[in-house]
Amino acid sequence: MTEREAGPITGPDEIALLIPGGRGQLGRELRRRAQGRLGLVHAPGSGELDVRDEQDVTDEVDSFAETARDNDLRPVVINAAAHTAVDAAEGEPDRAAAINEAGAAALARACAVRRVPLVHLSTDYVFDGTADAPYEPSDETGPRTVYGRTKLAGERAVLAAAERAWVVRTSWVYGAGGGNFVKTMVRLAGEREQVTVVEDQIGGPTWTGDLAAGLLELAGLLVERRDPADRVLHCTNSGQASWYEFARAVFAEIGADPDRVLPCGTADFPRPAPRPAYSVLSPRAWRAAGLGPLRDWRSALAAAFEVDGAALRGED
Repeated sequence: MTEREAGPITGPDEIALLIPGGRGQLGRELRRRAQGRLGLVHAPGSGELDVRDEQDVTDEVDSFAETARDNDLRPVVINAAAHTAVDAAEGEPDRAAAINEAGAAALARACAVRRVPLVHLSTDYVFDGTADAPYEPSDETGPRTVYGRTKLAGERAVLAAAERAWVVRTSWVYGAGGGNFVKTMVRLAGEREQVTVVEDQIGGPTWTGDLAAGLLELAGLLVERRDPADRVLHCTNSGQASWYEFARAVFAEIGADPDRVLPCGTADFPRPAPRPAYSVLSPRAWRAAGLGPLRDWRSALAAAFEVDGAALRGED
């Protein structure tokens, strides 16, 4: 029996899950996988729950925790709310900080008062991207963007505000909801004869389907109080790729010729926010917590097209 198959002792129908950011790319996947399986799932979007409003956050967590316990359910929160527009954040640092730092801290404080465990999502952008081996959670951080700095500040605020809070960093996320690299490559494959993609940035592509499954497994551990000793964990599909390699794999999945993808360097595509040259995240702490490792990124991409092909192709 694998670690993932062993799973938590608590039955899924005994768990109540709150997902701030529930209309975002990951939030929607979490809701889809949890709905009808857990005892209660509430996934408010920013229009329903603005994490910048501390009173709104407090009221939401209070109501959620009370409803869960009135129904003999064990509550847990997975925070998927974030300002993730990396380039836009460079021009609106106050808004990014209000969501990624202050909003995350407000949520952690509310969870601490109600004694609800919290999982807070973070990013590979907290590192400077100069490593040559996968980053461990304990490695020195050094964000080079507003997005990365506000996410790192949010991590620290969450861990300081709540004893039972965990940070989960991930990278290069794509899925059925929202805009992402995979959808962009599919669109460009239909619009252009050739597509040029950077080959000197290396990371870990991660499908929301697998990431959501891993986060739900972690939530199951937390409601059982089988808490991971490490409060910062990394969760990505395994392996690594350049954006160029990732693009070629997308082309292959849709039956397009991968040789239509041409390599280039980062300097050929200047952006307002610098991208990490290397941002592969080590799964060692995740596995040490007894959590099932995610499959390799190439297999995950194939699975994503099997499950969500229409959405990834822009057909739904």
